[in-house]
Amino acid sequence: MSKHNFIKTFLSVAACRLTRSGLRVLHRGGTTLPGRSAMLFDKQILEVVSRGMHIIVVTGTNGKTTTCSMLRNALQENGIEPLSNISGANLLTGITAEFTALSTLSGHPTKKYAIVECDEGALKKVVPLIKPDVIVVTNLFRDQLDRYGEVMHTLEEIRKGVSLVPKTTLCLNADCSLTSSLATDVPNPVYYYGIGETAASKEETDGLSDAKYCIKCGTEYKYGYHTYAHLGGFYCPKCGYKRVNPSLNVEDIRITSKGSDISIKFTEFKPDVSSGKSGNKTPDKQSENGKRSRSINAHIGLPALYNVYNAIAAIAAFDAMGWKKTKIIDSLASVSSSFGRMESFNYNNVDIQMILVKNPAGCNQSLTYLSSLGEDYVAVFCLNDKTADGHDISWIWDADHEKVATDPHCKKIYVSGTRAGDILIRLKYAGADTKNIELIEDGRKLIDAMTSHSMPVFILPNYTSMLSLRAELSAVTGKKEFWKDQK
Repeated sequence: MSKHNFIKTFLSVAACRLTRSGLRVLHRGGTTLPGRSAMLFDKQILEVVSRGMHIIVVTGTNGKTTTCSMLRNALQENGIEPLSNISGANLLTGITAEFTALSTLSGHPTKKYAIVECDEGALKKVVPLIKPDVIVVTNLFRDQLDRYGEVMHTLEEIRKGVSLVPKTTLCLNADCSLTSSLATDVPNPVYYYGIGETAASKEETDGLSDAKYCIKCGTEYKYGYHTYAHLGGFYCPKCGYKRVNPSLNVEDIRITSKGSDISIKFTEFKPDVSSGKSGNKTPDKQSENGKRSRSINAHIGLPALYNVYNAIAAIAAFDAMGWKKTKIIDSLASVSSSFGRMESFNYNNVDIQMILVKNPAGCNQSLTYLSSLGEDYVAVFCLNDKTADGHDISWIWDADHEKVATDPHCKKIYVSGTRAGDILIRLKYAGADTKNIELIEDGRKLIDAMTSHSMPVFILPNYTSMLSLRAELSAVTGKKEFWKDQK
């Protein structure tokens, strides 16, 4: 490294560290400003401080944070503490902050492994700098229309990022026709994962689809089966584009309120790593990678179908890295909820679960989870329309709020947030008794009210409303802020 480059790197790292330290003295997380400070001195500092690391990147509409949490938990249980943007600051500045703050003053990484959550739109800026071994794409749904536009725009943003790292292995959801299409005309090794027909629910589909027509020829898809929304056994009757038989296929699912038990059939994946940096040998490289089938049972410590998808995405990434899949499968039983995603609290001896919702598909899965519990509960809907949420909140009319609004086990509903009136009207039209709905703006008063009942409480907030209410809950329950757990 030249003297000039050394000085740039030194100043970048020092600025990042000082900014983060100052913010934390002020009891703020410091997730993006330290990255901006570092980039003032070197816009490419992320490339320097990630050099030589083995990295998994997770992107997609839903499930990024939980999938990263599952991967991180697996490494931790095997004695490895990876670098990870735990806070969910997943744009270039936030990711730069994490890597830079944990490097030496000369820019050398202090960790060997990283699990990185990356925003779909930021992928093209991030991956050319960190050159990941694996990119996981969880799914693609309509989300924050005023920011991302239609889902095809999001798909193209991801495609641009993938095209910049042709040696990186892609882990793609075979059940998502949009995600699967990323494999078209790319040289990357591709590992598919999915849920098979024998494991799919026999219940009627929720009717939502953000990919109704074939991405290749425009003909309406047919389905052998659905899991939810547009995910499932899709096929085009005209051009033949269809769900790929994946390397990881779930054959059976049993979900309870305590977690999920699944049976997985593996067809061994053997990536071409001759020219890439994949094939790192830790933890415990697999001794055999031949093409053979094997079935394994797994218990996931989180309930709901979407967490099954998150788990198999994490397993696929682990397998694609060349690591023993049993290492992550064994760890899934102990995985805990992550920042606002089925995160649990207890206050006034009442169990509280916070489930982030931000688009129709994810919201429907959360509503299905609540209505399937078969026990009395309190529901709390929090809705903001700030920039990080997307100013367009019309998506609430596409979600099936009827599942909770008319559920006899839902004994009380609270609404809050800058657009609380909108969600109240949506619930009214969904069939909820307005006498049973109460609007409370103050966060602390909301917590006291919702825990005045003896029933469990389920909070369904969107992003910024989750952040503010989570801070209130953390204060009254003594839970640490997310950044206090960061290394």
